Amino acid sequence: MDSQKEALQRIITTLANKNDEIQNFIDTLNQTLKGVQENSSNILSELDEEFDSLYSILDEVKESMVNTIKQEQARKSQELQSQLSQCNNALENSEELLEFATRSLDIKEPEEFSKERQILQTLKFLPVPKAPEIDPVECLVADNTVTVAWKMPEEDNKIDHFILEYRKTNFDGLPRVKDERCWEIIDNIKGTEYTLSGLKFDSKYMNFRVRACNKAVAGEYSDPVTLETKALNFSLDNSSSHLNLRVEDTCVEWDPTGGKGQESKIKGKENKGRSGTPSPKRTSIGSRPPAVRGSRDRFTGESYTVLGDTAIESGQHYWEVKAQKDCKSYSVGVAYKTLGKFDQLGKTNTSWCIHVNNWLQNTFAAKHNNKVKALDVTVPEKIGVFCDFDGGQLSFYDANSKQLLYSFKTKFTQPVLPGFMVWCGGLSLNTGMQVPSAVRTLQKSENGMTGSASSLNNITQ
Repeated sequence: MDSQKEALQRIITTLANKNDEIQNFIDTLNQTLKGVQENSSNILSELDEEFDSLYSILDEVKESMVNTIKQEQARKSQELQSQLSQCNNALENSEELLEFATRSLDIKEPEEFSKERQILQTLKFLPVPKAPEIDPVECLVADNTVTVAWKMPEEDNKIDHFILEYRKTNFDGLPRVKDERCWEIIDNIKGTEYTLSGLKFDSKYMNFRVRACNKAVAGEYSDPVTLETKALNFSLDNSSSHLNLRVEDTCVEWDPTGGKGQESKIKGKENKGRSGTPSPKRTSIGSRPPAVRGSRDRFTGESYTVLGDTAIESGQHYWEVKAQKDCKSYSVGVAYKTLGKFDQLGKTNTSWCIHVNNWLQNTFAAKHNNKVKALDVTVPEKIGVFCDFDGGQLSFYDANSKQLLYSFKTKFTQPVLPGFMVWCGGLSLNTGMQVPSAVRTLQKSENGMTGSASSLNNITQ
């Protein structure tokens, strides 16, 4: 009997343990179900936010495209209206002439008809002007200006003016049928050349064509000519910038609250991601992909740095930087892609810069490999940066006067990126610029440089 009781007791104990296990399993299932519901709700909420953002971006793109179409419609309508008005005037003149000729035919008196005949014979009609010829040899592309020169195939003293048309393109050779840009028009040109100034060379080439006009009619267009207008274009890489920097295309500003706000936002997303599948990242339409550094490798600490998104691997390039008047401290230069996220421009052997400090005491210096060379020149309103990758030279200029501020001599062993540091203030960039003629001239006479560039060996690599 005792053995049966013991066996029964063991069975009861086993059943009790199993019951506890089942209850724990049910609790685990309930918790898992609750977690799945919460995660699903969070994911749906994030998905709604992502799609709302995407819809907003699409609405902005739509509005921009609609405005572009309306502007182009207005421009073409105005041009066609002008042509229609000219044709109507020509038609009225022709009708008057035909009416005069008809009246002349009705004249029966020989003497009176003879007078009318003499009048008709003295009438001279202006011929349609021939197409001008653009001379590529006489055209000049320099200092972000383009001078286009042309001539008539034969002398025509009836020409009143010329009409020049141009458009930017990335295609070499003759204009294509499906080009991405429309022709821009410059009317009423009296001479046989014209200079376009203040251009941003954000395309590799420009197409040009011209036609002649007399008092009555416009002639055919010349054969189009394509001129090369390459220049370095880059934006700031927001994905690698310090969290305390607010970056937008070619502008960067110090934001003391940016780091805390963005860090808390990132932590919130990370906590959500632990309990469910993270929502897909949204990429702004039309924005450039990060060039080299990912969002996990942002500059941090006291390296308030942002790099350009386009690497320089060869050639000569130029860009300009302007600081806000209240900017306390900033640096301008170049760096290798391998610049560490804690590194500061000029304090490593992988970066070169000039540094301006307006905090407590005013200093202006060139920096490389943690060596400093004080510059005994006035800080300019705008700084021009010249990078000759193949020649191993990085020079800084007063962008307005083209005075040389400092020049590094080195040998670049890796592609370099434009680099910028800013604290308490902001910087704005001008890109798409050719190397100015004055800078090219100074480079040729570099061996005779004096002043701040005379002791380059002190901090060159």
